[in-house]
Amino acid sequence: MKVYDYVIIGTGIAGLNAARLIPKDKRVLILCKMSTWNCNTFWAQGGIASAVDESDIPLHIKDTLEAGVNYNDLEAVELLSKKSISTIKNLIDSGMKFDLNEEGKLAYTKEAAHSRNRILHADGDATGRMMHIFLLENCTHEIVTQAVVCDLLIKDDICYGVQYFTSETQQKVAYAHNTIIASGGVGSIYRYHTNSTANAGEVQGIIAEKKLPLKDMEMMQFHPTVVRGTSFARKPLLSEALRGEGAYIVDENGYRFLFDYHKDGELAPRDVVSRSIFDYNKKTSLGVYLSFETFEKNAFRKRFPNIYANLKELGYDLPFERVPISPAFHYSMGGVETTLDAKVKGMKNLYAIGEVACTGVHGANRLASNSLLEGLVFSQIAVEKSLEENFKIDFKEYDKPIIDYIRNKEIDKDLKDSLREIMWTYVSIVRELKTLEESLKTIEEYLKKDVGRLLYLRLLTAKSILTAALNRKKSLGAHYIKED
Repeated sequence: MKVYDYVIIGTGIAGLNAARLIPKDKRVLILCKMSTWNCNTFWAQGGIASAVDESDIPLHIKDTLEAGVNYNDLEAVELLSKKSISTIKNLIDSGMKFDLNEEGKLAYTKEAAHSRNRILHADGDATGRMMHIFLLENCTHEIVTQAVVCDLLIKDDICYGVQYFTSETQQKVAYAHNTIIASGGVGSIYRYHTNSTANAGEVQGIIAEKKLPLKDMEMMQFHPTVVRGTSFARKPLLSEALRGEGAYIVDENGYRFLFDYHKDGELAPRDVVSRSIFDYNKKTSLGVYLSFETFEKNAFRKRFPNIYANLKELGYDLPFERVPISPAFHYSMGGVETTLDAKVKGMKNLYAIGEVACTGVHGANRLASNSLLEGLVFSQIAVEKSLEENFKIDFKEYDKPIIDYIRNKEIDKDLKDSLREIMWTYVSIVRELKTLEESLKTIEEYLKKDVGRLLYLRLLTAKSILTAALNRKKSLGAHYIKED
């Protein structure tokens, strides 16, 4: 029986950076749910935050804490910021190219809730894509695509590996001395989202099933500016960087209403902007738009080439036309609870990194562009810790039966659609205790039905979100409870 040194679940920035840092002589298996490009990293436009220099670290920490409503884990935030400079340097030294200014130096830009310019970009508005390509090009380990994880092999605080589907009916088991979860967030359990369709929260469901800790699952971030009116669930994102560099939000009469809600207008934290758009539209029934009129056309096309091209395909001539927008689900601040060394709490050789993890960095509302940085920093920490401990399993000690799961069942489609509608309508930007309670009862009824394995895990994740939302009776950051 082959035992891997590492199994990595996920091929986004966290998983691939971990793979890059694992020595080439280690046996590594990387499991990719769909194709390698179908992940949130690939779609990330905005950029990656980093302290510009040592003097900026306290300010980066302060901005992160303020955005997170000081609900963040201070040690985790300090760790993130202090390691940011060396992390970016390591990437650049390894060949990653970020955009430069006219002087040939790193071109830092500004985004909402940052007090200074500290966002790095690659190819204008394709930072995630360029980083993803770079990491794939530097991956020397085995990647298996269309591998959908359906179980973790856990006994006595040790993870012995993973079980995964390779097709509708075929399953495999991979044993490993170390397992790193980097499977991403939960976007596809919402009707409208900006996420890869691969992000459906099944691994969070496995964690709930194993009674391992999930933390802050109610903390879901909604991006305020996605293109409204398209037919697909994954909505085209209009990067935070647009507002950081001069785009602004107006109603159909051209009125910049955000200043009625917050002194920083478009540059207020994401939860504030999303909630303001939601509230204003509900009160006035007026359409909401993103205006680009402060930009000159050639400069806009050079700075945001992909957004320009994508919106041109949708029929918009930027920067001359306003684009209709609305909020959509974007990011999970909560997830698998980890220690500062990226271990799943209570486990000896199981790690969680990236959006699937709750490190405490983001608190109640993630600061723009800290997500890519978190994936890089904590993947490095996970690899360093695992190499230091050099934990070894004996797969013969795992004597639990391997269950032959059924991936999908006939009733699943209607229930999936219902789940996504429930989450979007009742567990999104504005929540009410009564409808949260009703939604939880519905999800619990669905869990009693004879559903496929993947839907069952999604339902467990939804239940954890609803339970956490009900347990937090008062509004905090992205979790907003409407008072009667």
